[in-house]
Amino acid sequence: MKIVIINSGSSSIKYQLIHMPANEVICSGMIDRIGLETSNLSYVTNNTKLEETLPIANHKIGLEKIAKLLMDEKVGVIKSTDEIEAVGHRVVHGGSAFSNTVIITSEVKDKIRQLFDLAPLHNPANLEGINVAEKIFNSAKQVAVFDTAFHQTIPVVAHKYALPNYLLTENKIRVYGFHGTSHKYVSENAIHYLKQNSKNKGSKIITIHLGNGCSMTAIKDGKSIDHTLGFGPMNGLIMGTRSGDVDQSVIFYLVNSLGYSLEAVNTMLQKQSGMLGLTGYSDLRDIEANAEKGNADCQLALDMNAYRIKKYIGSYTAVLNGLDAIVFTAGIGENSSYIRKLVCADMDYFGIELDDSKNEIRSKEIREINTPESKTKILVIPTNEEIEIANQVFELLTN
Repeated sequence: MKIVIINSGSSSIKYQLIHMPANEVICSGMIDRIGLETSNLSYVTNNTKLEETLPIANHKIGLEKIAKLLMDEKVGVIKSTDEIEAVGHRVVHGGSAFSNTVIITSEVKDKIRQLFDLAPLHNPANLEGINVAEKIFNSAKQVAVFDTAFHQTIPVVAHKYALPNYLLTENKIRVYGFHGTSHKYVSENAIHYLKQNSKNKGSKIITIHLGNGCSMTAIKDGKSIDHTLGFGPMNGLIMGTRSGDVDQSVIFYLVNSLGYSLEAVNTMLQKQSGMLGLTGYSDLRDIEANAEKGNADCQLALDMNAYRIKKYIGSYTAVLNGLDAIVFTAGIGENSSYIRKLVCADMDYFGIELDDSKNEIRSKEIREINTPESKTKILVIPTNEEIEIANQVFELLTN
């Protein structure tokens, strides 16, 4: 079965064509800066690597360009869109309506639309990708995989806020959680790895997804039981431009005493805070480079970032009543040995002991970076949300 995976962002489209059940990536690529004259397109197969800068006005034109490349006489990998049996779409917010992967219907699209306010940067773009793909790949099944679905197992004691009860029962205000496809993918790989190296059948894992967006999940026996992101993807860890946890009183002070509008505060917390607000840079590579040169703001930001992660490791170890492994994943988690070192320093009480030499090794495979004496495994597992989406689509359509 050939499945196209589409991850449609506000100004980007990530895509892969995957042959299932072999998990064979036939081609992959990305279009970013959609809407500008300088959009970037990449298209990669076993035999071809194309990169192009061109104007792509909207998602429709972008997906049409992708389909044209897939069927191109010279670099294409299919003869017709009829070869595509399914299109899997990443949808960020499924609310309480979706706890599983679903075939997309008009009712499903209506519910995705109703959740625009909860994920204003993501759900509208996700729905646009669905609408365009329905026209281009018109003989394929369209399937939605929700970031929030994996976290539907979080118990009420953890997902309910201490607000008036009707806000949960009537307005569905609760912890939803995000990055679910990533946390699910790496946790399943971690559980498989632990079973190969231990006789213990149960598992207590903390997965740490660190990219421009960041989150952590407490996972017991394969199920999410707590998560750092909540009603929307803004709280918890310090992120590229998002503040993470902040005292609610600060918001009222900004509005009532300093004269900020609610819209300005929302923009500040979502787009002007986090590592950007602390350093002037949102890319961790720039922050680490400047910290090495003696930039005190950058060093403090890195320390704050690691400190916040440490606090959640302690909290989730208590919730899990033990810890078998912590898992670093996503762009920063997989590539920043310095952040991993900061997080794991002075954590021997939790049985976390980092091997500095192993920590510096780069690999696309699962790797263990703890010392032999460490009671807790420290794993680096590259995430692959597209493969996880393909697996869920294939399972839905073949069972």
